[in-house]
Amino acid sequence: MRSKIVTFGEIMLRLSPEANDRFIQTDTFRIIPGGGEANVAVSLANYGHDAYFVSKLPAHEIGQIAVNALRRYGVHTDFIARGGDRVGLYYAETGASMRPSKVIYDRAHSAIAEADPEDFDFDKIMEGARWFHWSGITPAISDKAAELTRLACEAAKRHGVTVSVDLNFRKKLWTSEKAISIMRPLMKYVDVCIGNEEDAQLCLGFKPEADVEGGKTDAEGYYGIFKGMMQEFGFKYVVSTLRESLSATHNGWKALIYNGKEFYQSKHYDINPIIDRVGGGDSFAGGLIHGLLTKETQGEALEFAVAASALKHTIPGDFNLVSAAEVESLAGGNANGRVQR
Repeated sequence: MRSKIVTFGEIMLRLSPEANDRFIQTDTFRIIPGGGEANVAVSLANYGHDAYFVSKLPAHEIGQIAVNALRRYGVHTDFIARGGDRVGLYYAETGASMRPSKVIYDRAHSAIAEADPEDFDFDKIMEGARWFHWSGITPAISDKAAELTRLACEAAKRHGVTVSVDLNFRKKLWTSEKAISIMRPLMKYVDVCIGNEEDAQLCLGFKPEADVEGGKTDAEGYYGIFKGMMQEFGFKYVVSTLRESLSATHNGWKALIYNGKEFYQSKHYDINPIIDRVGGGDSFAGGLIHGLLTKETQGEALEFAVAASALKHTIPGDFNLVSAAEVESLAGGNANGRVQR
């Protein structure tokens, strides 16, 4: 079933060395557009939805690179405001084995960071929408962006739109204290909360009993925190991915969902080798939104989301360029990677 889905945030241009080159040895950078909510919109467009990405980008050609990247994959760009001085950039070096990937931001004073409420008619944007998604990265960009996030959430609620958030704490953008002061009040608008153990602690002040650094992602450590979050904020669903980081190119991957009555833990994927893990969480969010809109049970929705994000780890770039049929095939057990003839 096709639904109108709105996402709001910043799309940046990612500059990456070829393959596994380090920043200091490369002579060229690839331009790869991407950003949390834009990545989610691309996933949902690939699954057949009317996905609208809302942001602000400069009117010049560099801004147009980002707009064209979204259009290429079927995302509606009608509500992207044009103006401002710059597109946010970030540099990403892809790690391997025991060398982690590295990200350096160059996004201060981007067009969306300095956008005003007059740039967006959120009531018009939310009209006829079934779902609105944002992430904790957006209010972290600037105080102005935080205010826009609140206005978007209020409009979504006025129009009866389901709201999801991916907590996505970014320590290079703000402190935990600032995050908690901004994010907790925004939770009253949220129906579906996505976030791992670190996000929940740094954005909302919740802490699970799980040794994640040691790779022990026993889902039972999350039961108490999920119940606490549900009780405090009235979410309809609380969801977390559980990543076992064995190396930069080898991760274990599964997820957990709670609807206030039952917990459901997904099957486990062993992802090795990882081609590109940037956008992995966004691909999970996109898969979950599609799953919750189209599947009968929360378990089926979660299995779709986990399979979608496992596939994303095999694709270079920020966007998860897979179809619903490919995700269904993997979720149904076809993980052998044989040539499809």
